[in-house]
Amino acid sequence: MNQTLTRKQFDILSILAEEKGTLSQRQLGEKSGHSLGTVNRVMQELTELQYVTEGEITGAGISALEPYRAKRAIFIAAGFGSRLVPITFNTPKPLVRVHGQRIIDGLIDACLDAGINEIYIVRGYLAEQFDQLLYKYPMIRFLENPVYNEANNISSAMVARYMLSNAYVFEADLLISNPQIIKKYHYTSDFLAIKKDRTDDWCFTVKDGVIVEEKVGGLDCWQMVGISYWNEEDGHKLSDDIKMTYEQPGGKERYWEQVPLVFCQKHYKVEVRECRENDIIEIDTFRELKAIDKTYDV
Repeated sequence: MNQTLTRKQFDILSILAEEKGTLSQRQLGEKSGHSLGTVNRVMQELTELQYVTEGEITGAGISALEPYRAKRAIFIAAGFGSRLVPITFNTPKPLVRVHGQRIIDGLIDACLDAGINEIYIVRGYLAEQFDQLLYKYPMIRFLENPVYNEANNISSAMVARYMLSNAYVFEADLLISNPQIIKKYHYTSDFLAIKKDRTDDWCFTVKDGVIVEEKVGGLDCWQMVGISYWNEEDGHKLSDDIKMTYEQPGGKERYWEQVPLVFCQKHYKVEVRECRENDIIEIDTFRELKAIDKTYDV
């Protein structure tokens, strides 16, 4: 992808596109993390490019952001959800209701709010139950994973591998409480994570904002959240690298994100994108579900 915007130009322009009304330079500084001097200089650059007029983004500015816009979302939703037994005996985990709403609905709603209307769900276990989503979300398209019970989630990525450019990839069983973490624009590929002093969970080692290692458990690391974004260039590379990894000995046992973060890491430069502990919850066990929603505690 030809980067026509510098990182700082992108930061300011995307904030102007997503915020309603005019922001002061001080507000832009607070939201972008850039100094007032930097904001002032970048606003002058954007004004000269005619991307901004009198502090507001122009049509040309919106067009300049188009290559960075999230265009589609892929939901990995084929698995059994064994740790949520007995609920998942009859219901796929993403369709389990928490406080009356299906888990996946919050994620889909956040995508629609961010202007992402091209939505694919990779399904396998109790696949036909996902049809119920069409009443509320008629735009959904389903991708079938026939080998979900004999391979890891890389088999779902295989099914969706041609849709990964300018795309979010979601684990479909995440309970979202802050829809704002789903952004309309991304400068590059990124993975959501939570800064941790220590964790026993899947986590990243990060250097200069870029993920350099994925591992289980660590100190002073970033705990992985199952939401990532892939730009156009990386999406094309993933379509080949996922297939290559899948077809290698033991490939079916892999997790799909190990392709760009471990096995083909040299092909990618994936940034970490920070979210907070309470932005999103992964309900791993029936005990955790009961703790969140007391109606299950019977």
